Amino acid sequence: MPLDRIDIALLETLQKNGRISNAALAERVGLSQSACSRRLDNLEKAGVITGYHARLSNEALGHRITVIVHVSLSGQFEKTLSEFEAAIKRCPNVVSCHLMSGDYDYILRVAARDLEDYERIHKEWLTGMPHVIKINSSFALREVVDRTGTGIQPDMA
Repeated sequence: MPLDRIDIALLETLQKNGRISNAALAERVGLSQSACSRRLDNLEKAGVITGYHARLSNEALGHRITVIVHVSLSGQFEKTLSEFEAAIKRCPNVVSCHLMSGDYDYILRVAARDLEDYERIHKEWLTGMPHVIKINSSFALREVVDRTGTGIQPDMA
């Protein structure tokens, strides 16, 4: 879907404030409220906007440790990947999971209360995942950047 300057302004505004009212959003980008609403509907139907979310603080929820986990599987057959992915989706502490190229098959971001909690997650969840042959865990010392959105380029379509 080609994006014009108004679509980009809508998306940039929503990335900064997903709770903005339609009236305020329309005013900010120079549209009527009905035109703004139609544009948002079109962006949602096209899959450009995939949802609206509350951003929660892991620390405020008691998860003070972020662990980056590299996982190697026994192979990359479709059945192997789909069984692992179905299992990892059930682990409530996995914040994100990415299929990778390179030395490891997956990279996970895991939220844990403390080291003992991560040990529990490791024992009860990660080592029991189907087809896992190697796990490498790294503990984040400090978060530097964690964006909810990306820069939007006018020529992206």
